[in-house]
Amino acid sequence: MSSKVLFSSQRLAYLFDTIKNETLPQQELANRFSVSTRTIRTDISALNGILSDYGAQVDYTKNIGYQLVVTDPILYATLPITQAIERIPRTSRERVSALLIAFLTQSNSVKLDDIAGKWFLSRSTLQNDVIEVKQYLDKYNLLIENRPYYGMRLVGDELSIRTCLTDILWQRHMAEDFITVNRLRKTVLNDIDLEYLEKILQNQLECFELKLNAEGQGYLLYSCAVSITRINQGHELLEYDVDQINTTVISAVTQISEDVSYFLGSVLSDAEFNYLCAQVISRTVMESPNQAQSLAMVKHILSYINDTYHYNLLEDKKLNQDILIHISSMLSRIKYQIRTTNPLLHEIKKYYPFAYDITLSALANTEKYTGAKMTEDEISYLAVHIGVALERNYSAGHERCAHILLVSELGNAALRMIEAKIKRDFPHIKINRTLSYREYEQLSNIEEDFVVSTVRLTKKNKQIVKIAPFPTSYQLEQLGRLAMIDRKMPYIIERFFSEKFFLIINQPMTQEELFNKVCKKLEQMGYVDVDFYPSVIEREAIVSTLLGENIAIPHSVGLLAKKTIVTTILAPQGIVWDKNQVAYVIFLLAISKNEYEDAMRIYNLFVNFVKEKSTKRLLDSKTFNDFRAIVKDSFGRLS
Repeated sequence: MSSKVLFSSQRLAYLFDTIKNETLPQQELANRFSVSTRTIRTDISALNGILSDYGAQVDYTKNIGYQLVVTDPILYATLPITQAIERIPRTSRERVSALLIAFLTQSNSVKLDDIAGKWFLSRSTLQNDVIEVKQYLDKYNLLIENRPYYGMRLVGDELSIRTCLTDILWQRHMAEDFITVNRLRKTVLNDIDLEYLEKILQNQLECFELKLNAEGQGYLLYSCAVSITRINQGHELLEYDVDQINTTVISAVTQISEDVSYFLGSVLSDAEFNYLCAQVISRTVMESPNQAQSLAMVKHILSYINDTYHYNLLEDKKLNQDILIHISSMLSRIKYQIRTTNPLLHEIKKYYPFAYDITLSALANTEKYTGAKMTEDEISYLAVHIGVALERNYSAGHERCAHILLVSELGNAALRMIEAKIKRDFPHIKINRTLSYREYEQLSNIEEDFVVSTVRLTKKNKQIVKIAPFPTSYQLEQLGRLAMIDRKMPYIIERFFSEKFFLIINQPMTQEELFNKVCKKLEQMGYVDVDFYPSVIEREAIVSTLLGENIAIPHSVGLLAKKTIVTTILAPQGIVWDKNQVAYVIFLLAISKNEYEDAMRIYNLFVNFVKEKSTKRLLDSKTFNDFRAIVKDSFGRLS
């Protein structure tokens, strides 16, 4: 008997599948299934009505959530769920992902009517999703061609298709969405033996002493798997040239080519061999043939930050070393036209706009070093290095480090794994102490900002986040939210916001007209000089300053203001901002060199507005006092 027969609706099947794998609060389940908490309670009752016949039930524990409890393992084993649940995308995001895979992997045209029928959706709903699919594919220079009576199909070169598929797999892997990864292994990689392929790569890389970090190895694995699958499907590269290949790389790839004949039935062709060489070179940590060029670029970036923003990172040895390694690999990727995708690009731009903006400005004129325009993905990777260095040297510019107490009864190896996970995912978290359950219970007061524990604890004076040895995405989200809290007093609100620079614009206006209007007022009141307006235009032309939730933070390139002030603009009708996106709330920043460190704390406020989806609330402000009350309330949750 299949799960469809057992459960009366598709949602019940999904709900059971979710709860049996993870303990989740009621609200989190409601969010995931886009229903009310009341519906979740009704569904749980229906589930329990079915599970009672099979020695199991879903229990609710306060402050923990719903979890599956098996009271009779023998009876539960008879539960007829042997057939896998047919996955039908529920949300727009899931549909976009499924459509991407369909277009990228199917040789024949894709008919929306067929998919709409299969997914129980209207064709118009799918057409809206296709618009987002087209925008995503545009980053890879891939197009969707509409053929009347036949359907839609993907048009683009093979390298772009492979890169796009690899990025999708890698992004889901980095998000630890292993359910999706396993499903993609079947649909995209034809269930290729990834473990065996990983051994092949690992053995040869170690044999020839080629150093790749864990991220580089992981991406290379998926890249090779995609290439093998595409070759077997008849999409072999016919031409691919590489010059100046390191002899060690050639030797390693020669052995890898022989080993992957297990999957292909023969060694790699010359074009595929060269392509694999380029993939290995671009991920390998080694002395670059462009060493002088890399050093010059590092010096340019750090000198620019020092001269323009007055943060001296030139003597930070760790930053110099880390950024040199990254730039060396990056130049190889650019040379061989290998695109890299940062799975955290959106989060970095949204939650670390300060570090991202400094890096973006520093890289605005680096084409003489790279020979090509850098992508946002490459820029965001460098922004992480710059942001960490700023925190290390100045503790400025982004959210304050959160200090935590880690409590665990796990063995040393498992404990180190959790510590590494926290440090990797949350570089702005510092683990002050690690204690056992008994040591924690003896404490009368917790000095750290909050507690992270793998065991259930008695709450003292600080909040506790309980995590599993392998933390779930929900647990990591809770940890991340606490880590983002800014605990310093928001005195800067009174200092940098003014009623004189609070505007509500109800008439249609272009972005350029807005910039001209505000910059003229700033100039007339002595906050900026005549060079400020063209600099704001220049900065917007580099990359859009739209953060998210229709909130934008335009500003100049560098620190050009005489005095620091934030101009707040509320535009209920919206102002077209970037690629037909619209900004409703705009904060135009004029920042001086003398007040930069304090003023940069304002970024935390903008980040919180985005997190809390505050756009509608801000637009409801009728006066500056209304706006200031919302700002203080928002900062109160950060304080």
